[in-house]
Amino acid sequence: DPPNSLDLNGAHPQRKKLAAPDINLSLDQSEGSILSDDNLDTPDDLDINVDDLDTPDEADSLEYTGHGNELEWEEQKTMEKEVPKEEGEPIPEYTAEEERQDARLWRTVVIGEQEHRIDMKCIEPYQKVISHGGYYGDGLNAIIVFAACFLPDSNLADYHYVMENLFLYVISTLELMVAEDYMIVYLNGATPRRKMPGLGWMKRCYQMIDRRLRKNLKSFIIVHPSWFIRTILAVTRPFISSKFSSKIKYVNSLAELGELIPMEYVHIPESIVK
Repeated sequence: DPPNSLDLNGAHPQRKKLAAPDINLSLDQSEGSILSDDNLDTPDDLDINVDDLDTPDEADSLEYTGHGNELEWEEQKTMEKEVPKEEGEPIPEYTAEEERQDARLWRTVVIGEQEHRIDMKCIEPYQKVISHGGYYGDGLNAIIVFAACFLPDSNLADYHYVMENLFLYVISTLELMVAEDYMIVYLNGATPRRKMPGLGWMKRCYQMIDRRLRKNLKSFIIVHPSWFIRTILAVTRPFISSKFSSKIKYVNSLAELGELIPMEYVHIPESIVK
C-alpha cells in the first residue's frame, strides 16, 4: 500500500516524499475528482514554509532558452563525432639514399681560395652550356665548348639566382677540365638576344678565372658572331688586356671551325646545325 504520510525520518531528511492521492480525472466535482473540494484543500501535513527552503543562487541557476539550444547542442555533438581527430604522423626517417641524393643537389667548390656552394638542382636544365670537346695538338690541350643557346631565358622569374649558380658551375667546371693549355669555342648561333649573358656577367667570369687559366688560354673562338657580341667586345676592349684581345677569333660557319680544330668530339646543338 502507498504511504499516506510524509517520510521525514529517512536517510535524507531534506528530501520529502509525497504520496500521490487517488485522483479522478473527470472534470466534475464528484468525490475523488480533481475539481472536488477535498483535492483543492491543502492538508495540514503539507504545510511547508517556503522561506525555509534552500533555493539556488542566480549564479548557480541554469538558464533555459528553449529547444533551439538543445538542437544546436545536439548538432554540435554530432559534428564532433563526424570530424575525425588529426593524428600526428611520425617524421619519416632520412635514409642513406636520400642523403646521397641531397649531396648531389649541392656542390661545394673553391674558387679563388674561397668556398662556394652551387645549387645543382636549379641549373640542371642548363648544364649543357659547357662541355668538353676533346683535345687538339700534342698533349692535353683541351677544347672547351660554350653553347650560349643553353643559357636560361632572361624572363625567368629567378633568373639572377640561376645565373649566379651557373656562373660558379662554369668556372669550377673549367678548372676541372683544363690540365694544360686550352681553347674556348663560343657557339653563338641559335641564341636569341634574351638569352645572351649580360656584360657584367661576362666581365665577372673573366675576373674570376684563375691566373693559371688566363695564362693557359691560347684561343677564344666565337662561332656565328652577332653584332651584339661584336659590340660588347668592342666596348670591353679597353678593360681587358691586349693579350686576351689578341686571342679572340671570329668564325662565321661550322665548316670554317672544322679547318681550325678537330670536330670529332665537339658537340654542336641541333638548333645550330639547322
